[in-house]
Amino acid sequence: MSLLPQYQPQPSSQTDGIDMSSKKPAVHPSISEDALKHLKTYKYSAVDQSWISNNILRHYWNGAVKLLPMSLAPNMVTLIGFMFIIANIALLQIMDPGLQGTAPSWVYYSYAFGLWAYSTMDNIDGKQARRTGTSSGLGELFDHGIDSLNCTLGSLLETSAMGLGMTKLGALTALIPTLPMFFSTWETYHSHTLFLGYFNGPTEGLIIACCLMLASGYFGAAIYHTPLRDLFGLSTLLGAWTIADLLPYILLGSFLVAHLPSCVQNVVEARRKNNLPIGSVFLEWTPMLVYTAATYVWLGSTSSIVLRENYLVLWCITQSFVFGRMTTKIILAHLTHRPFPMWTILMAPLVGGAVLFGMLPALLGIHLGAGVERLYLWAYLLVAVVIYFRWAFLVIGAICDFLGIQCLTIPEEKQRANREAAARGKLS
Repeated sequence: MSLLPQYQPQPSSQTDGIDMSSKKPAVHPSISEDALKHLKTYKYSAVDQSWISNNILRHYWNGAVKLLPMSLAPNMVTLIGFMFIIANIALLQIMDPGLQGTAPSWVYYSYAFGLWAYSTMDNIDGKQARRTGTSSGLGELFDHGIDSLNCTLGSLLETSAMGLGMTKLGALTALIPTLPMFFSTWETYHSHTLFLGYFNGPTEGLIIACCLMLASGYFGAAIYHTPLRDLFGLSTLLGAWTIADLLPYILLGSFLVAHLPSCVQNVVEARRKNNLPIGSVFLEWTPMLVYTAATYVWLGSTSSIVLRENYLVLWCITQSFVFGRMTTKIILAHLTHRPFPMWTILMAPLVGGAVLFGMLPALLGIHLGAGVERLYLWAYLLVAVVIYFRWAFLVIGAICDFLGIQCLTIPEEKQRANREAAARGKLS
């Protein structure tokens, strides 16, 4: 996640001197003028405690951003990075659609390169914003919105690289990043600061994922399914355990021990600092609990075709939009000081699918059939895409109009001013 510089409000003809009695009704309260006015005093706040980030990668990022042209908008930097993930998802669908880990070695090297390229661009977009003088609240929303989309897609590449297949373990590996992302977003909503710990997902977790992909390219995915005793000896200690066997304990343990407690602690401290009640904030876990429970019921059903008939990739693509909508609503509420959003309409088909293809067969013995579920899955994707992008265009358009900025380009006047300032030695 990038550390964007503080936003300095600039005069905007769209908002300055506006007659409050002539305000146009907003499409949604979260993008009304009363909500968006908080973007005028927006300041980005983040704490990154990672030793690797602060002592190694910081120098790499500072060098990398200087390679970017001054005409490249920071949000475009973010989007270009995400395109590496999209390209690899397309490659996965062609070369390893069953997530069996049987593709040529270069495919897994490509995964590692793409994930690293995404991370690099994600970490220098804020630096590019500072270089070009184009920082704004939109940058945080766009950056973390892309991160949310990547949660199920980047980890889907890891599922393929490790050859986990259409299994419950494969689904867990692909979907578990949504948990820390949600709770980090919940934490940011209350503390107004992004906290990255000494060992965090965007740095150390991503490095580990890249290493796993590189190992798959060199040794093959079978290494993750080979008993550890055959790899390291110590048969008495390691027995028949494989890396794949340990994976769910590592993933869940890392979240429950290393991530969730610090999120809770920071939220509690922020609430106490502002003399606000604490107990009610835990009700805001409801959307993620519903999301997790519905996913478990649907994918865990022996009647569902998602895992049985190779629909996990489709599922993860759909869920990238569903989860992305959920978290971007929270980020937007954080930026505009709105109430915590407890629901998104895209959750309804998820709960519906859990009922139709999980609970009905298990509790009542009613089976709607594989054909119905296939249609439901494709319809869910279509609905998710339409609703997500409609919402994205509305929100981005409203923010750009309010602040008088552009999302993916830098206005020519700003570029000219930057060139003049650079000539005077004021910009790097």
